[in-house]
Amino acid sequence: MKGFIFDLDGTLYLGESMIDGAAEAVQALRDRGDRVVFLTNKPIATRLSYAEKLTKMGIPATLEDVLNSSQIVAKYLQKHMKPSDRIYVIGEDPIHEELREHGVPYTMEINDLDYVILSWDRQFTYDKLNYLYQAYMSGAKVIASNPDMTCPTDFGQIPDTGAIIAALEAITGKPIDFVAGKPSLIAAEAAAEQLGLPVESCYMVGDRLDTDIKMGNDAGMNSVLVLTGVTTAEMAEQSATVPKHIIHTIKEVVQI
Repeated sequence: MKGFIFDLDGTLYLGESMIDGAAEAVQALRDRGDRVVFLTNKPIATRLSYAEKLTKMGIPATLEDVLNSSQIVAKYLQKHMKPSDRIYVIGEDPIHEELREHGVPYTMEINDLDYVILSWDRQFTYDKLNYLYQAYMSGAKVIASNPDMTCPTDFGQIPDTGAIIAALEAITGKPIDFVAGKPSLIAAEAAAEQLGLPVESCYMVGDRLDTDIKMGNDAGMNSVLVLTGVTTAEMAEQSATVPKHIIHTIKEVVQI
């Protein structure tokens, strides 16, 4: 039995358009007894909305089939935060909802913070950047939901959480504390646990070398690069991050 961890944007669909053959490929894997989970770094939608979107597109999915970076952040905080810790969140409604569902308290006050959760925020402003900077300089740990610089859409790439991380790192000259989503081992372990399989039986399938493929390689999984998203064949050839498999489209995943 194999476990397949599928990225979403750029792998199974682009924006609102399903990639040709994606539904049939996932169903073929399920029919032969393999396990499937969907793992996305994109924090601006809820897991339920992803499950509903996949189901509408022809890939039946429940809430338990979907992992996203917001949930991974919430689970991390559940395990590691102290009752007295003060947490501030920069991000959109879905990550706030995920934190609330996991019982993670946070504040809208910016003083005496222990953590700042940094996520994709399409209403990011200078004031928010200043809050982030002042909290960092006061000793707060900065945890990012995901490191993606851009997100693929029907209309091309748009700035993602990584752009906001870069702004803070440019000011401080230092990296943030860590990223919870792909390519972290935290995300890899969460996906393998969801599948109920050892990492060596898992296949990480995605379109990004710096997140999907790096996570798969670092975790000891079988990494599978698809060329329907942000990474081209030329980029893959020049990269130091080498996928174990390269396929042109998700339709070919059943042949691995």
